[in-house]
Amino acid sequence: MQPIHTFSLWKKTVWTAALLALSSSAALHAQETPAPETPPTPLERAVQAYEAGELKTAARAFTALSAQARPLPLADYNLAMMHLREELPKPSARRAERLLKRAAAGGLVRAELALAQLYEQGLLGKPDLAKAKEWNLRAAKRGSSEAQVALATAFYLGRGTPADPEQAAHWYREAAKAGDVGAQYLLGSMYESGYGVPADLRLARYWYDIAARNGDEGAPYKIKAIDAQLGN
Repeated sequence: MQPIHTFSLWKKTVWTAALLALSSSAALHAQETPAPETPPTPLERAVQAYEAGELKTAARAFTALSAQARPLPLADYNLAMMHLREELPKPSARRAERLLKRAAAGGLVRAELALAQLYEQGLLGKPDLAKAKEWNLRAAKRGSSEAQVALATAFYLGRGTPADPEQAAHWYREAAKAGDVGAQYLLGSMYESGYGVPADLRLARYWYDIAARNGDEGAPYKIKAIDAQLGN
């Protein structure tokens, strides 16, 4: 079984500026004469500098892009992450919060996820689970399976919001449909026990089977146990 949900520390997060910015690699064309390469954009150059470990260059570039009349949400996001990773001379979690909120307002779902983690981890002082839940809700409504799992877990455990098994089941189902293996297993468990949903062994088996097919190690044992009960 996969863990319900855990939050990684900023320095261990997979949300790196390099991974989340646009790729600078040009598509290859099956032609005898290759098409000319498109010059990298300023954002792509900033990301390349970050990947090369040139943090001062990357910071200057992200700062310039963030200061434009129409700031790029990805520039705001990446600069915020450099603040949170303490990769700047004067890192500021408050500045990161402002940048992430502007990136979120610009439509960047990953900024909403980052804000949820910021409040979850208490990087501005004490953890604020209610705010974390609200930002996860925004991202979950926009289709982020990671936010859907985090939100479901908040409702499952009553973290930052009153426990609500039905809401937990709803958001685990959304994440499960999007392919999250842990959510698939947990939804099977909820149908097996009748927690948040009507007890239904066949639906429990259905979700355990999907989880098993996607690599969950505990799901096959659950399927055997349910088959024994159903007489399969």
